[in-house]
Amino acid sequence: MSVNSVLFDHPGPSARRRNTVITVLGWLAVLALLGALGWGLRNEFTALKLRPFADGESWRFYIVPGLLNTLKAAGIAVLTSVVLGLALGCGRLSPVRLVSRVCGVLVEVFRAIPVLLMMIFWYYIAIYVLVLGREVAPLFGVVMGLTLYNASVIAELVRSGVHSLPRGQREAGLAIGMSEGQVLTSVQLPQAITAMLPSLVSQLVVILKDTALGTAILYTDLLKQLNDLATYRGNVVAAMVFAAVVYIALNFALTSLAQLVERRLRRSSRGGAPMDADRNLDAVNAGAMASQVETPGSRL
Repeated sequence: MSVNSVLFDHPGPSARRRNTVITVLGWLAVLALLGALGWGLRNEFTALKLRPFADGESWRFYIVPGLLNTLKAAGIAVLTSVVLGLALGCGRLSPVRLVSRVCGVLVEVFRAIPVLLMMIFWYYIAIYVLVLGREVAPLFGVVMGLTLYNASVIAELVRSGVHSLPRGQREAGLAIGMSEGQVLTSVQLPQAITAMLPSLVSQLVVILKDTALGTAILYTDLLKQLNDLATYRGNVVAAMVFAAVVYIALNFALTSLAQLVERRLRRSSRGGAPMDADRNLDAVNAGAMASQVETPGSRL
């Protein structure tokens, strides 16, 4: 029997030619569609409608303030989402049943409610209950909506990351006298965070994109500022395309930075670990070996 199981036959010469033809036709169709869209929207990208993006006043009063507000809301939401997500994830893994169930209910509730609905709810809470004013209330609503939803997603990432680890690590940690909390925070959680970094990066990109929902509660982010600029200059399509380009650039920069951090973390985990981490891992390994050694008294 063959060692390698093949799910499909390798294409022969005629199949490779057919696949090449299909690929070329597909790309031609895509290019034709893009060309048709460009030709149909040619009047939306004239020099008159693109001129506002080369105007200093547009950048000073619209684009730069909106971009700064977008980055501010995204930065605060990323920080609070990660902190609250780790807390909820550890709470769901808690051996105390009451804590685990309460955190589980919070995660399921926050994950089921649409982000825009939570933004609107916390916006009115900020105005009528907290009395924060109409200048601070939109930022509060955006940050709370993004924090609660994305924290619930991060909590599930933490839980799935910890459950994906071998059970022997937890058992070895308990065998050497570590508590459930010490095993979770010192042994399991660092490895789970490293394993879930790709999913965490994609969630951070979602946070940055979802700041645009703050337009519904009058938050002056990049999308709202460009919408106001388009209303004033009459270049809606060009303004939305420009907003898309800016969001793509921001997400690409965030993804590149997160991938750099991920590579460094994985490189450091393959290399020398910190002294405390070495001690913890040595203790866990020693406990695992001790739990497997058969003592003379155990034979009786």
